[in-house]
Amino acid sequence: MEFLDTSFLQNDEIKLVLEKTYAGNLAINWVPAYSFYICDLKGNKMGKCDLRIGYSEGLFYGGHIGYTIDEKYRSNHYSAKACKLLFELAKKHDMEYLYITTNPDNHASNKICEYLNGEFLGIFELPEDNDMRINDNETHKSIYKFVL
Repeated sequence: MEFLDTSFLQNDEIKLVLEKTYAGNLAINWVPAYSFYICDLKGNKMGKCDLRIGYSEGLFYGGHIGYTIDEKYRSNHYSAKACKLLFELAKKHDMEYLYITTNPDNHASNKICEYLNGEFLGIFELPEDNDMRINDNETHKSIYKFVL
């Protein structure tokens, strides 16, 4: 997979600054990914987000997009705004849909997915061999689908 130019990933409030890319490892079902800083237009870092490219069973549970916003910048919809920019990058990779998954009790992330008009597919139990179950003791994920 070829990584694309990401300089277009900004709007009137934020820009995504490429931190690094990951080539992926198909032997262990890891897909290529981008990792970004979420910054204001002056370049101040407010959080991070990533986009995983491709499809696999693991991404159904782990999601294509991850994000975190530093506490002092929360409640400004920066995660949702970053997701909208990542949707555009995913389209450039000819992706037709994405999953974002949350912990069922993470009300803030669930609200972000609802704000973005994601289709709530339900709460799913993680397979016994899932990395999040093994390494993080997580058992369930709320899964949202976004048709691009």
